[in-house]
Amino acid sequence: MKRILIVCVAGMSTSLLVSKMMSAANDKDLSIEIFALPISKCANVSSTVDVVLLGPQVRCQKAQIDKIIKGRVPVAVIDMKDYGMMNGKAVLDKTLALLG
Repeated sequence: MKRILIVCVAGMSTSLLVSKMMSAANDKDLSIEIFALPISKCANVSSTVDVVLLGPQVRCQKAQIDKIIKGRVPVAVIDMKDYGMMNGKAVLDKTLALLG
């Protein structure tokens, strides 16, 4: 099972994106765990995830996340358009491409 962490500010809008991504994963019959955490709590779980996605609102903190992750897993910023439209399928597809 792949684990996807979405880093955000507070998790309000991100929880909707997580739901849409899970729906897209279920449509593809994928076994994936997706969860969102505020940036202040991501260091606690960074070693147990396969990829870290940053909400566009925290993209300026990518360097901070890169220091926490230390290259162990891919770190990417979610496309602002996909995030704004809550396009869970597009975000999931791009994440799966990152994972190979």
